[in-house]
Amino acid sequence: MTRRVSWTLLAVLVLAQICYPLTSGATRAGLTVATVVLGWLLAVGHALLSRGPRAAAALVAVATGGGFAIEAIGVATGVPFGSYDYSGELGPKLAGVPLIIPLAWTWMAWPAWLAAVRLTGGNGSTAGGNVSTAGRRVQRVALAALGLAAWDLFLDPQMVAEGYWTWRNATPALPGLPGIPVSNYLGWLLFAVLLMSALRPLAGPTAEHTDQRDHPMIALYLWTYFSSILAHAVFLDLPASALWGAAGMSVIAVPLAVTLLRARQARDNHRVDHQPHRPGVDATR
Repeated sequence: MTRRVSWTLLAVLVLAQICYPLTSGATRAGLTVATVVLGWLLAVGHALLSRGPRAAAALVAVATGGGFAIEAIGVATGVPFGSYDYSGELGPKLAGVPLIIPLAWTWMAWPAWLAAVRLTGGNGSTAGGNVSTAGRRVQRVALAALGLAAWDLFLDPQMVAEGYWTWRNATPALPGLPGIPVSNYLGWLLFAVLLMSALRPLAGPTAEHTDQRDHPMIALYLWTYFSSILAHAVFLDLPASALWGAAGMSVIAVPLAVTLLRARQARDNHRVDHQPHRPGVDATR
């Protein structure tokens, strides 16, 4: 049931994102809100169905609640992202923060965490080598935080280009990405580290392992990476963010894709090696 529900929500989410470049104005803003809500439902629903109420509650408390808190502080003080303001196009606001913004943190925090777990041997593989348990947890937090923060190299340029938020002081900025200060990306990374550090102990030990139920979340992370590159480079006329995002998220997405391909190849080889031998059949054919 977990995978069926998650795959269905993922399919609807992908369809909504495919429609995004085909819309504009209020329709595009509404589609943005709907996409974020779908992403939140997908992440929280998957955590609930695959790990239980504790993991889902931890994800909501840390990512949704923490996301709102850090955004409210950011809007009020300019710390840690820099000084910025949200427009009114993303729906109702509380403390100057559109209510869907914390949902976006949640949407990508969960797949980023599971991708990091998968890369560090959480599926029972030998990934991660002989690293101690404490060392592996540090690796996971670091990879998950980077995997989440790097997403903003796509997200912020896209949202700023649409006018959903603006920066009061956008210097210094990354080359090719004017209008967004470097402090924004550093703030994302700082909060992502805090988020991932809190998520594991609150979510419980089931959050340290992955299995087939998590394939939709892994697919979500890889879809976000590859589809964002294509959308920014081809449909949204944002070539610089396509390059920056491709480089940033590749640290997680590329090793993740390679790991999955190798695992599939190993399974295929295992099936071939264990095929029953049929007497009288030439095995060389």
